[in-house]
Amino acid sequence: MADSPRERKVARPPDFTQLIDLASEFVGGKILFATDDFFAPAENLLKRDNPSFKEHEYTEFGKWMDGWQTRRKRIPGHDWCVVQLGIQGVIRGFDVDTSYFTGDHAPRVSIQAANFEEDKQPEIPQRQVRTGAAATPEEFEAISELKSDDWSCLVPMTELTPGNPASSHNYFPVTSQQRWSHVRLNIFPDGGIARLRVYGTGQKDWTAGDPKEPLDLVTIAYGGACVGFSNAHFGHPNNIIGVGTAKSMADGWETARRLDRPPILENDENGILLVPGCEWAVFRLAHPGVITQIEIDTKYFKGNSPETCKVDGCILTAQEEEDMVRQKWDLPGHKWKPLLPVTKLKPDEMHVLDSLTPELQDVITHAKFTITPDGGVSRLRLKGFPSSICLLRPREKPMMRFSVKAGFRANL
Repeated sequence: MADSPRERKVARPPDFTQLIDLASEFVGGKILFATDDFFAPAENLLKRDNPSFKEHEYTEFGKWMDGWQTRRKRIPGHDWCVVQLGIQGVIRGFDVDTSYFTGDHAPRVSIQAANFEEDKQPEIPQRQVRTGAAATPEEFEAISELKSDDWSCLVPMTELTPGNPASSHNYFPVTSQQRWSHVRLNIFPDGGIARLRVYGTGQKDWTAGDPKEPLDLVTIAYGGACVGFSNAHFGHPNNIIGVGTAKSMADGWETARRLDRPPILENDENGILLVPGCEWAVFRLAHPGVITQIEIDTKYFKGNSPETCKVDGCILTAQEEEDMVRQKWDLPGHKWKPLLPVTKLKPDEMHVLDSLTPELQDVITHAKFTITPDGGVSRLRLKGFPSSICLLRPREKPMMRFSVKAGFRANL
């Protein structure tokens, strides 16, 4: 008897999967339309959690599945759905995950995209999550206003692998540099998909809005990103620059307890703990600018918030950032300029603090958030005003200092 084929090893995910999921329901992504939701609704595509499987669970329409699954098509055409991204931005890649769809996965897929300004997007009636139903003529008429048949094609029709553990992830890199607000997922002709991940970076129109209103220059919604950290045992630092308020302790940055902490803790004369180590994370701002206010939220971290924190900033070219990533951010101390001195933190509380930079009037491109000795934070907001300078080209030497008046935003 021939040996049964061995399960192939799971391939290493591409680098773009380290970026944020622009379509996740967690950042506000939503389904605007789906041709059919007979076995499972399209909203499942945007869940933040990984797909699950309940072997013996059934609904009145058939097997319960954690994904989007259409009926076996008996009419002309194919199934498709439209997703409004929670964060508008540049798409670097897709993951079409067919986990647990082994005999009923969608055999082929294509993906299109479009960009609509908020004030120019046609009004689409809010969709209700449902199963056992197909789109109504009224829903088809409403979605036709988006003219999605004519959207740009980012992924041509491509065969998908079934949802076995070693082959469920179908990765598609994207080279487009455009900003996108919507995607259309086409499956040919029908079937099931567990998750759709749309990986990329947020991108904001910096010419829009009130020039006197400070903006969060580090948020992922505008393109901020964590580019280095010391420890992320319980949660990645990218979480703390996420959209909205934290939903739980899992939605923050939390480090392991440092093993070099003293057996018995003591305070100095200012009431600060005498501990040897710290943890840190470095963030690239969405746009160079002056930070005027810093918000640090320790919500949900009631018994594990840090003792103190500080924030420093610097200006780096793209090439210098690449060098620092390779060197694990061993940047000389004099390169960092203080934005917030060592400050005591309270558990489960929002801290709103003034930055030092209005006095210094320094533009920065990167910020380093340091917590002592360890612990967790749910959100970090670095509010201020973008400057008219752009990131310098790689290998050019940056000027030592840039100055703008606090509250000033030049023509961008």
